[in-house]
Amino acid sequence: MYRWCTDEVEPNDRFDYWREVRSKGLFGVTAELECDRRADFSGEFSLRQLGGAGLVELKASAYTVERSTSDIAYAPGDAICVYQQLGSGGWFGGMRGSDFAISHGNFATSHTDLPYRTAPLGAGGFHLRILKIPVSSFPVQHKRVRELSPRTFADPTLAPLLGACFADLNEAANDAALDASSLVQALAHLALIERGIVRPGSRRGQAALRTARHSQARHLIARHLQDPDLAPTTVADELGVSVRHLHMLFETAAKSFSQTVTDERLKQSRRLMREAPERLIADIAASCGFESLATYYRVFNAAYGMAPGDFRSDLRAQGSEGR
Repeated sequence: MYRWCTDEVEPNDRFDYWREVRSKGLFGVTAELECDRRADFSGEFSLRQLGGAGLVELKASAYTVERSTSDIAYAPGDAICVYQQLGSGGWFGGMRGSDFAISHGNFATSHTDLPYRTAPLGAGGFHLRILKIPVSSFPVQHKRVRELSPRTFADPTLAPLLGACFADLNEAANDAALDASSLVQALAHLALIERGIVRPGSRRGQAALRTARHSQARHLIARHLQDPDLAPTTVADELGVSVRHLHMLFETAAKSFSQTVTDERLKQSRRLMREAPERLIADIAASCGFESLATYYRVFNAAYGMAPGDFRSDLRAQGSEGR
């Protein structure tokens, strides 16, 4: 992962450096900000290569961005961008279609080589994730892919699927169980489904929906971990599919529904032991949905080859060595 922050530059040079080196040199856009506001500018971003795509998370003070025809000629991208708005909102304009606003939690998509202008709404500045997927990575080329001017996702049923995929992709570098390539392809094809280029019932459309629903199901499981009676019907109902379809989603993955529930409970218990070293193990087990302390000890030992207390002792020993 590559990270950069304006703290690495002298205050009076921060926006100029951001504009010339980061905005134009790295992202191929023109950044503008009034001279009297530049001294207070701050910005940071991370860039990771995952599954053949680039994932950027950007936070910055308010300024305006333009991707002009000269910017495109200088730095052509030939990629599909899927945007996740995390901040207070943003405005897009200057396209062939009408201007639009995108609110917190919503998504938009575009081809990199079409002109646009954008700015954050309000004084909060930018906060968004951008997944840039090269068109060359798509199994089938379609001329309409290069005609996608910026637009929000109009289908509300896709938003939770996109959100789950983005969340998993953000964790993929640290979790070997997450397949970054499948998540990237799912996000790309969900974007093309929304634009009418890929049919939901096609092989690629079904694969994208299956991957996204599996991600969403995992996040629903995490939301209900504390419930010891968590059952497939709970997740299937919230996902809007049958229990049979839910089990089919997990059949194509590495772990079944019940194995995923147990694995998520164990991972949560380990996180809690790290974050709350004085919390009782029995309390942690109950908060993670284990029906009894005996069950928790048995399952933990089977998964990690040690008791929870030994794991906590190792954490304390590591902490004392680091001091």
